[in-house]
Amino acid sequence: MLRYMTGGESHGKCMVAILDGMPSGMLIEARDIDRELARRKVGFGRGKRMAIEKDSVEILSGLRRSLTIGSPITLMIRNVDQSIDKLGFILDPRPGHADLAGALKYDHKDIRSVLERASARDTASRVAVGAIAKTLLKEFGIEVLSHVVMIGDVRADLAGLSYEKIKGMSERSDLRCADRNAAELMHSEIEDATAAGDTLGGIFEIIAKGVPVGLGSYSQWDRRLDGILAKAIMSIQAVKGVSFGLGFDYGFRRGSSAHDEIFYDKRRLFYRKTNFAGGVEGGVSNGEEIIIRAVMKPIATLKKPLASVNIKTKRAVRATVERADTCAVPACGVVAEACVAFEIANAMLEKFGGDSIKEIKRNYKGYIEQIRRF
Repeated sequence: MLRYMTGGESHGKCMVAILDGMPSGMLIEARDIDRELARRKVGFGRGKRMAIEKDSVEILSGLRRSLTIGSPITLMIRNVDQSIDKLGFILDPRPGHADLAGALKYDHKDIRSVLERASARDTASRVAVGAIAKTLLKEFGIEVLSHVVMIGDVRADLAGLSYEKIKGMSERSDLRCADRNAAELMHSEIEDATAAGDTLGGIFEIIAKGVPVGLGSYSQWDRRLDGILAKAIMSIQAVKGVSFGLGFDYGFRRGSSAHDEIFYDKRRLFYRKTNFAGGVEGGVSNGEEIIIRAVMKPIATLKKPLASVNIKTKRAVRATVERADTCAVPACGVVAEACVAFEIANAMLEKFGGDSIKEIKRNYKGYIEQIRRF
């Protein structure tokens, strides 16, 4: 099984991750990880911090001549801004952030000690891990993409767009939005929020293509694939909701129009003409695209801050103001890609386990043949 841990503070020396369980024989190149890190940094509405940091990975262990050898892979991303010990005390917690709850939990008299670790800067480590997971998935023809569906009250029109269309158009957009007209309106929304000293949230979608039937399990609650994926996405800073397929729209339908009818032919085998379930039924992947939507709340740091209470004097104040983005929904989607890629890679190893990529491919090939003969 795959597992990883991250470490580091927002303005500390570096962000790190240790990834354990990757099979041997995989080609891993730093430039591929750097490309994913660069995707996380961009997006209209990002703050000045993204312009400061270079986000280039150093692979410290786990490879020999660029090939995985089965031992833990250690990744390091150096921070350009390493001012953690020079920054002043923070005493005025921000509503919506980990500030107050974290200070009370760990008995910190300086909120700086909370936000340095609670910061979304940690997602750089997760994206680096996800980049390696994507390399594994590529061996089996599995892709994961993200795109923005909504920012503020502007919603993209995605009707009739194929996976390839969404992929191509979103990658060319600085908001990762496949609807150009909606993207222009989103730009205006972000500009208005910036001028008002406010922030914006929104909704992004993750699509995983090429996932085989049979990942996850209905046999235990903690092995259900949708539950595992939802937990991973919900763990991203500022994400407050996750849904699959129709999601909350299920509540407005009858069963006769809410489920994906099953068909069969010799070429496609079992298939569905719709994908209301979002690629997961009973906690198990059903062979269709896995489609997940998540909502990111507006960032908690406001240039015109909300009411708060000083943790030392207990007097009413305005919350502290830190360097932050106006809108980071596109970047959040890239982080979610990484989380989904990792969990699907883990589910692949659980299903087709082996210690080398050759062994896993043999197991995978045998299973696919079993499905064809079913």
